[in-house]
Amino acid sequence: MSRILKVGTRGSTLATTQAGHVRDALIAAGYRAELVIVQTKGDVVMAPVERIGVGVFTLELRAALERGDCDIAVHSYKDLPTARDERFAPIAVPPRVDPSDVLIARDGLTMATLPEGARVGTSAPRRRSQLAALRPDLDLHPLRGNIDTRMGYVTSGDLDAVVLAAAGLDRTRVGERATHRFGIDEMLPAPAQGALAVEARADDPDAIAALVVVDHLPTRVRIAAERRLLADLEAGCTAPVGARAELSGIGPADSAFAGTDPAADRVAADAELTLHAVVAAHDGSTVLRTHGTTVPAEHPDGPLAAAEELGRTLAAELLDRGARDLMSDESPEQRDPLVPRESTTAPPTVRDS
Repeated sequence: MSRILKVGTRGSTLATTQAGHVRDALIAAGYRAELVIVQTKGDVVMAPVERIGVGVFTLELRAALERGDCDIAVHSYKDLPTARDERFAPIAVPPRVDPSDVLIARDGLTMATLPEGARVGTSAPRRRSQLAALRPDLDLHPLRGNIDTRMGYVTSGDLDAVVLAAAGLDRTRVGERATHRFGIDEMLPAPAQGALAVEARADDPDAIAALVVVDHLPTRVRIAAERRLLADLEAGCTAPVGARAELSGIGPADSAFAGTDPAADRVAADAELTLHAVVAAHDGSTVLRTHGTTVPAEHPDGPLAAAEELGRTLAAELLDRGARDLMSDESPEQRDPLVPRESTTAPPTVRDS
């Protein structure tokens, strides 16, 4: 194909790094591709995401795709609504990197060694609620900003620690800054955290065909379970809901995408899919946890149907146990996000992956 595929992305270092992996995989497969930067409201407004609205990181990128400003759009999957958008072809999902959350703390401190009353930065209700359950003594501060800005709050002394997604650190090659990686029993990530969603217009067969290069079935199976849980809970990406699906035999991905190793794009006949889920009160006073396991290859309608069924089952259990009441409780009013000491006006910033 002589056409150059325009790969749309937000302009942050993390976003362009993620989209760059997609572009490079397309080029390696013989396509011509280049990045196109699309600015979104979430890149220039400093207010917490729950104030400026869900979708601030995806609506304008999708609008650019629909207009034809780009042929392919690369999103952090966790930022997308759970409802299918018929304007676009089914989403391709590259191999997922580590979905866990991490702590970056001064002096190499971990969750166990942070002093009482330590100042910890994060705005996400999911993280705040689970942190409050783990350590009720912590002084939690909301913050916005790119990865460097958030880590800068620690080095400047404004905060003792911040919580970020491992995926963003690993993709930008600063994962060694993490002083603690949260385990499944400590903090569950946002559904689809660490995964990318790659879209093309439904009426663009050339771009749709190209997306086969980056699609990875084992990752799609894991994401299907997590997002079905989120959808059935009728929760948005800012709700205090965490989920993590693991498929036996599949670990965190490296920089290689599907297509470089055809064997990596299959779900083994005996592979087990385990989904862990949590819904927590905003203040951490109540935490509902559950998990379940299935063998995707044994489902008569295939691995993706098995994953969705597992997500639906766990969502129903959590709702029976009172999850809706926990999610409907109003989040306590947060302080204004921090601004670095050396600046009186915050620079345009983005949310980490």
